[in-house]
Amino acid sequence: MTLRPALPADFAFIRALAQRPDYGIYITDEDEARLAFYASDPGHRLLIWEEDGARAGFALFAEVGEPSGAVELRRLALDVAGGGRGLGFVRALTDYGFAVLGARRVWLDASGENLRAQKIYERAGYRLEGRLRDHWWRPMLGRTVDLMLYGMLRAEWETLPSPAPLAAPRP
Repeated sequence: MTLRPALPADFAFIRALAQRPDYGIYITDEDEARLAFYASDPGHRLLIWEEDGARAGFALFAEVGEPSGAVELRRLALDVAGGGRGLGFVRALTDYGFAVLGARRVWLDASGENLRAQKIYERAGYRLEGRLRDHWWRPMLGRTVDLMLYGMLRAEWETLPSPAPLAAPRP
């Protein structure tokens, strides 16, 4: 399992995941121009998760390099959900945020209706920090949903059990 920077050839894969009905209610699909911005902007990291050399998911970090040291894990999705892969994926992304990006704090959000994500984030060591009620417009649902805010501090990450080593991301 490895994380690597996304390339333009990966954008169709990212968009295909974001457009799936099971993900589209929870994550935002963005066009190739926006993905190209994320892939090239120093304040973002658009990553591809590979398993056995094949694309298996993606993630987007934002707020990289901000003076606060807070980094947002803005978007993430696996090609196949279930089977326990999500926890390893989230832990690897968390490790990337702290070990590679040098975050002081990593935070993310989840739809109030995405109970699977909430459970994984909590099992990965994130703490629920708040709920924005009736806040996030979801076009595929035609309504707003609650937005759950999760965070982890570097000191909390440092006390987590070490997962299996992750291959270093390629430049």
